[in-house]
Amino acid sequence: MTPAETVHGRFGPYGGRYVPETLIPALEELEKAWAEARVDRGFLDAVVTDLRDFGGRPTPLMLAERLTAKFGGAEVWLKREDLLHTGAHKLNNTVGQVRLALRMGKSRIIAETGAGQHGVATAATCARFGLPCEVFMGAEDVRRQSPNVQRMRLFGATIRAVETGSRTLKDAMNEAIRAWVTHVRDTFYVIGSVAGPHPYPTLVRELQRVIGEEARAQCLQRFDALPDAVVACVGGGSNALGVFTAFLPDTAVRLVAVEAGGEGLATGKHGASLSAGRFGVLHGSASSVLQTDDGQVAEAHSVSAGLDYPGVGPELAYLRDVGRLDVRTATDDEALEAFQECCALEGILPALETSHALARARDVARELGTGKRVLVNLSGRGDKDLGHALAEIARRRPGATT
Repeated sequence: MTPAETVHGRFGPYGGRYVPETLIPALEELEKAWAEARVDRGFLDAVVTDLRDFGGRPTPLMLAERLTAKFGGAEVWLKREDLLHTGAHKLNNTVGQVRLALRMGKSRIIAETGAGQHGVATAATCARFGLPCEVFMGAEDVRRQSPNVQRMRLFGATIRAVETGSRTLKDAMNEAIRAWVTHVRDTFYVIGSVAGPHPYPTLVRELQRVIGEEARAQCLQRFDALPDAVVACVGGGSNALGVFTAFLPDTAVRLVAVEAGGEGLATGKHGASLSAGRFGVLHGSASSVLQTDDGQVAEAHSVSAGLDYPGVGPELAYLRDVGRLDVRTATDDEALEAFQECCALEGILPALETSHALARARDVARELGTGKRVLVNLSGRGDKDLGHALAEIARRRPGATT
């Protein structure tokens, strides 16, 4: 239990289970299975082995020397989750959940995905264990994340393109939940973020906390101190809680959560649920949700498919309320600038989601000043974004060479 979990399945007023009654037995079955598995040394050792031999953990901690010089302040250190197998932090979660599905005797896996990284990680894990996999993905995300769609299909997954609503992550999750309701007996739903009904926010956090635990130990080994700030992008929040959780008790370490500012908060075209949302229920849990004036879930917007979501994990909403998070936003333009800057200065192609964190890391480094250190969770690589990002850059700068 982390300091944020105030009661069972609740983070202050957030969390809980707001689902059709037909799903309650499945969630109770999952909760019981996870409670047993998380104290089973054989299960835990198998997950650790998978992440080492299949995933490539531990991922490195790297000093970004040229970004540090450009920013002109604190040292910038990168936790290289982009080097994990399949290209992002998502595999930490899918390996654990698919092993849990096997333990529970489930014969079919479904998942939702936005940027496609969770879908790729789920499909790859299912391929390794010989399980059929269906991935629900908004049709707009299928278009802008076509390399990941191709990878999922090569791994044997069936892609269900969702044409309803904004045709993005929110709608994909809606359809995945509907599919789960009708096949709960044999189907395991691998949720990709710290969202959804209890126990998913806790389950996903526990599987992702390896990021922060590794990073904390690496910092102590490399420079015999903790970082002064930890920066991560936030959509649903799995990479953010993955790195933040290990540092929650260290109150001297600033935790900076960077949301999708889109075209600016004033325009309404953004994905900043912590900054501009209000209490509501989305996809089975209470959290901070973007809403219209009459209380309907609003459409989110971001240049990055993985941050294009109108909600956020309930634990992050609670951490914001109690003042543990420093919540900021980065616009589409700022993320694209940071994307290019990281490529040119460090030889690293970051995901557009991660580029939001890099955009605000510049400010944090300058605020902290020399002699301090800022740790950025480089949550994913940007191969998936390349065509989309270059098109967006060209649209903003006609005639420019990228």
